Amino acid sequence: MTKPFIPSILMTTIALSPVVADESVKPPSAKKVRKATTLHGQPWADDYFWLRDKPNPDVAAYLEAENAYTDAVMRPTQGLQESLYKEMLGHIKETDVSVPYREGGYLYYSRTEEGKQYPIYCRKKGGLDAAEEVTLDLNELAKGQKFMAIGAYTVTDDGNLLAYTTDNTGFREYTLRVKDLRTGELRPEMAEKVASVAWANDGQTLFYTTDDPAKRPYRLYRLRLGSPLPGDLVYEEKDELFRVGVGRSRSKGYIFLGSGSLTTSEVRYIPADQPQAEWKIVAPRRHEHEYEVDHRGDQFYIRTNDKGRNFRLVTAPVSDPRPENWTEVVPHRPDVMLEGVELF
Repeated sequence: MTKPFIPSILMTTIALSPVVADESVKPPSAKKVRKATTLHGQPWADDYFWLRDKPNPDVAAYLEAENAYTDAVMRPTQGLQESLYKEMLGHIKETDVSVPYREGGYLYYSRTEEGKQYPIYCRKKGGLDAAEEVTLDLNELAKGQKFMAIGAYTVTDDGNLLAYTTDNTGFREYTLRVKDLRTGELRPEMAEKVASVAWANDGQTLFYTTDDPAKRPYRLYRLRLGSPLPGDLVYEEKDELFRVGVGRSRSKGYIFLGSGSLTTSEVRYIPADQPQAEWKIVAPRRHEHEYEVDHRGDQFYIRTNDKGRNFRLVTAPVSDPRPENWTEVVPHRPDVMLEGVELF
């Protein structure tokens, strides 16, 4: 029998000395606190439900004990860990810049600097030869924090205001803030547990969705800057299988509110220049019917699986986009998946 080929890097890994841990170090054992409950009509018990209680000091103490045990077991590999880290870091271009994209009169991009952990978001007015303007420096926001991540990042059409969300917990709990890019000052508007954000055309009305305790985006608010928070509750998704998200069409002509489960979707819309308008539905939700919508001219372009699992592309008049008025552009093909559509 022919011997299998083993890459040299794998041979090197095999040749490494085995990790010999201190046998006196024992793993921590989480205490058992029995909690009985009922789910879907069936009784069950969870001895470790108490570990969900993040403010409980016993939870933090147990996790710290787990970390200490891991450090003790892995201590013989510290030299190897450092070598691997330096090797991987050597293949990363720490000082880099993303490809700019145009929004309004600006070119937007992000860049990273060697030795800094987070990206810096910037823009230039008119062209790449213009002076750089830093819109958001995550390294500054991260000072004094254990973690920092950005979620939403969207600028008004006039380029004056930036709505963005950040998470400093690591638990995908995003806080919404609005920054005046003309002055660099933060506005007083702030909302917690925000999932998605979209500006209306007026640059003064902000739509955003918020999470329930299970981190399911389920409510849509409309906030007029300067008005009391949280603003007007526009929509609440009652079905726990569905999540909501808000965004603008690529044309910027419409704002879409999407509700979706793993197998079913439903899209509502209003003109982006009419933030107080009544939301209309493109196609009412129907079990296992998925679709998504974008806009160009006087037509909505709809990717839908109503005729098969591989999806097809149809158009519908903006004035009345009900399924009865759909016109096929790309038919469903059993052997080809229509994965997406981009309108220019």
